[in-house]
Amino acid sequence: MLLDSFTQQLKEIACDNCRIILAFSGGVDSRVMLDLLSSFSRRFPEYRYLAAHVHHGLSQEADVWQEQCRLWALEAGIDFVTDNVSLQTGSRVSIEQAARDARYLALSQYVKTDDLLLTAQHIDDQLETVLLALKRGSGPSGLSAMAAARPFHGGTLLRPLLGHSRSEIEAYAATHQLDWVEDKSNDDKRFDRNFIRHDVVPQLVERWPGLKKSVARSAQLCAEQESLLNELLNDKLIGFMGIKQQIDVAKLALESGQCRNYLLRRWCAFHKVLMPSRVQLTEIWNNVACANPNANPVVDIHNYQIRRYQHCLYLINKHNDVSGWKACLERSIELPDGLGVLTLSSKGKVRKPTKGLSIRTPKEGEEVTVRFNVEGLSAHPSSRVHSRKLKKLYQEYGVPSWERRRTPLIFYDNELAAVADLFVCKSFTTDNSELEIQLVWAK
Repeated sequence: MLLDSFTQQLKEIACDNCRIILAFSGGVDSRVMLDLLSSFSRRFPEYRYLAAHVHHGLSQEADVWQEQCRLWALEAGIDFVTDNVSLQTGSRVSIEQAARDARYLALSQYVKTDDLLLTAQHIDDQLETVLLALKRGSGPSGLSAMAAARPFHGGTLLRPLLGHSRSEIEAYAATHQLDWVEDKSNDDKRFDRNFIRHDVVPQLVERWPGLKKSVARSAQLCAEQESLLNELLNDKLIGFMGIKQQIDVAKLALESGQCRNYLLRRWCAFHKVLMPSRVQLTEIWNNVACANPNANPVVDIHNYQIRRYQHCLYLINKHNDVSGWKACLERSIELPDGLGVLTLSSKGKVRKPTKGLSIRTPKEGEEVTVRFNVEGLSAHPSSRVHSRKLKKLYQEYGVPSWERRRTPLIFYDNELAAVADLFVCKSFTTDNSELEIQLVWAK
């Protein structure tokens, strides 16, 4: 019985007074899950319930599906929310993956500590996922496919139907006379998963009727192996990482190639980014980690970059160019491209600053501006005897090359007054505490 299995799994994991959130697309799988959740909610009213629908905008019928999902949730007595999302695709990102990433990002905003997020994948989905992983040449991590339960944004993502087949779910829907939405794109065999679902899996299952359960068992064994590797190597990875989560090249060089590649993959997983391929791992090691010490190597992978600085590898997000940006600073200003807020405030009035520098009050008529990456500058930090080229000062202060172009420069009129959050130039300091202000860069 689906309901008995569903109830047992939720009761084993659900904490007192947590919220149970259903990822509700309106397809047959999540439609059955809504019906199961409605029955569960009547029996266990102590929990809070929510059906969350994500509108991807990929179908002309998406608005109709959204409204239909709202009505079904209302009928089931479950609160309903919906989010419209836009998709970000790239050279290694399919529409399917982009939709999945956008969906989970939208759902994550509703999941708080100890909450449950329910998704409706089943054993047929598990088989398709393993076959797709084989097609990509994945290792144990990819072949472990989908876990029945895993941590998710402080709560737990639970797949209560993962041990059940599509035919069981469709039989439940027919028995309970449920309606659901039909996404015609699920029949489009240009998508790999649909091709596998319609043309590959039926022949495999006809030949080997027990294949679904066998593959699910293999996926579980891969997951256990991956978990054991994580357990054995996690302390080593942490020992290789610095305070900015950079990883030490010299320590990696002492490991075997297999261990080094695994540690680099786990390092990427730690940063929650798309896992690099074997070819990309080789490129990271040969072209970045082992590059000439005077080089400024970089490997682009999806929407992030692997870079090296002072014998360490850094993983950073790709950024927009802010070098042409300029704005006046009076009290507080929001910097471009998510760089934070820069604040000028009377000394003592800044609450819990990230880091503050004392700088003199601007003179009457003196314009204060913020700029980035101004070429050819020299500066004279207040703690130094002589001025130096800003490039050399960045090196002394240990600022990586990619951060230098994104560090705010504060000008009084056209003269460099400070580099946030590193130093104030000598001629812009003051001994008069009443005139001092705080320059704070809250990144």
